[in-house]
Amino acid sequence: MEVLLYLAAFIAAVAFAVLVIYLVLVLRETKRTLSSVADTLEGFDQDVKGIIVEVQALLNKTNKLTDEIQVKTTQLNTVVDGVRNVGDTFTDLTDSVRTVSKAVRQVAEENKETTAQAIKWSTVVLELFNKNKNNKQK
Repeated sequence: MEVLLYLAAFIAAVAFAVLVIYLVLVLRETKRTLSSVADTLEGFDQDVKGIIVEVQALLNKTNKLTDEIQVKTTQLNTVVDGVRNVGDTFTDLTDSVRTVSKAVRQVAEENKETTAQAIKWSTVVLELFNKNKNNKQK
């Protein structure tokens, strides 16, 4: 029975040794994997730093572009206001011409008979003048 006890102790020792060897192999593989992950993360860190620099440059350009657009929008608003003023002036001018036209039409309508008589008299005066002129030439 003592032999069985020694045999059991030997089997336990061998199993423990196999377990330790397996754990050492697993830990070496884990170390290699973690080393590879660390290298990948270092490369990723460098890439991220480069991307951050590019993003900051892009943000600066975007801010400048936004400022330029704001300036152009302000200038365009000035132009639009000017065009609106020209349109308002043109409308006022059209209204004024329409008012003057109505006034002239109304005055012409009111003085229609007087104008007709003036035209008749001027025609008579011209005919008399022409007759007088023809008589003098003969």
